[in-house]
Amino acid sequence: MADPIVKTDDVRQLVFGWASVALNKDGSPLIDLHGDQIDPQDLEDAAYEFVLKFRDMNERHAVESKGQLVESFVVTPDKLEKMGLSPDSLPIGWWTGFYVSDRAVFERVQSGEYTMFSIEGSAERVAAE
Repeated sequence: MADPIVKTDDVRQLVFGWASVALNKDGSPLIDLHGDQIDPQDLEDAAYEFVLKFRDMNERHAVESKGQLVESFVVTPDKLEKMGLSPDSLPIGWWTGFYVSDRAVFERVQSGEYTMFSIEGSAERVAAE
């Protein structure tokens, strides 16, 4: 399953959606397009590191910035509980919003050419227990 862009603001050139989901709403692990899954704690740590150190978005993992982070929220079971929400109200994952400063890239989102987020990073692949 991919992490789709689920909302756009055409006037302000904003895109929103799940950057990554670790657990579906039913608590089952999400298996990505490469057959991998991410540990919820690892995703949370990666999201905070991105916000602290990077915040720029790019196009297809190229170096040049095409926009900036405007919204970031890591959903955890503890946060859902503290907000008074049921444990199955949202997936356990990382919700993001980006301002897409490059008009051509934003037009690719609008046209449906770009339909999802793709987080970039490195990890060590380990066998399931």
